Amino acid sequence: MAQDDTIISAQFNDAGEVLQPTDYRRWVFVGAPLTPNALNGGEAPFPEFHNVYVEPSAFDHFEATGTWPEGTQIAKELTMVQTDDSTNPDTGANAQVSGFGYFQGDFVGLELLIKDNARYPDEPGGWAFFSFGHGGEPYAETATAFPTDSCNACHADNAETDFVFTQFYPVLRAAMKNH
Repeated sequence: MAQDDTIISAQFNDAGEVLQPTDYRRWVFVGAPLTPNALNGGEAPFPEFHNVYVEPSAFDHFEATGTWPEGTQIAKELTMVQTDDSTNPDTGANAQVSGFGYFQGDFVGLELLIKDNARYPDEPGGWAFFSFGHGGEPYAETATAFPTDSCNACHADNAETDFVFTQFYPVLRAAMKNH
């Protein structure tokens, strides 16, 4: 089967703001890491679940080549850890029918990572980071790129593959096995 190299890129308005992707929950779900406050002295820098989705054409390219193509979009939707009367104050886990664990609560934010060297030539790797808000739904319809030092520095120092934390996602690690 021939590889289709057409990547579905982000859309921008005339002001240069990225438009919120409307179908990201239908993209390839790659995982939902969590660093809860209860396991980090109440000070986790990112205490939410990070539900991460890759736009399908970019995922197909990554799976076929082991590289992220120009136009890649990676969405990260945030949910808080669910709490209720059964939540253990020491661990933050709560009791459900399946046992103690961490379960997702409400949606609280949406972020987007875009690889576009033409639009963002001064960003490391051509990656730009965006937030559509951290107050729950509805999210903002547009977003502007974060300053480079807000996200890119950590990704440059710690992400395993081209500014993407592939090491935390078994779906991405499996896609890389042949490369």
